Amino acid sequence: MSKRKANLIRLSNDGKKEFYVDAENAPQIIDFLNSTSAYKKKFALVTDLILNENRPPRDLYDKENIEKGCEHVTAIKLAKGKNNPRIYCQQFSRKDKKVFVIIACELLEKKKSQGLTNKEKQIIRKVAKYEYEFDE
Repeated sequence: MSKRKANLIRLSNDGKKEFYVDAENAPQIIDFLNSTSAYKKKFALVTDLILNENRPPRDLYDKENIEKGCEHVTAIKLAKGKNNPRIYCQQFSRKDKKVFVIIACELLEKKKSQGLTNKEKQIIRKVAKYEYEFDE
C-alpha cells in the first residue's frame, strides 16, 4: 500500500501541532464544510481547540478506539441531531519534526445511530491503516 499525501491546513500558535487534510479526500471534505456556514464555523472552532487548547470537549472531538490498532483514530463531531456528520482523523507524533499531527482523513456525512455501525467501524479501521508521507 502506497503512502498517502496530506495537505497542511493550519499550525498551532506555538508551532508544536499541525493540522492536515488527506489530499485524496480533501475536495469532498472541504466541499462538505463549505456547504453550510454552521459546519464551517464548527470546524474552525474545533481545529482551534485542538491546536491551541489542551483538549477540546469530547462532544466535539474524541477518540474512536474501537479495537487494538485504532487507538490513534479520532472523530470531529460537527453537529448533533438529524445528520450528525463526522470527520475521522488520525493523530500521532512525528519524531522527525517533534510535532503532533492531526490529519482529517475521511468524511461521514450522516451518522444515524448512537453506537457504531459496521460501516462506521470499517471507516475507522480504514483510517487506522493509512500511512502518510509529508512534503517538506
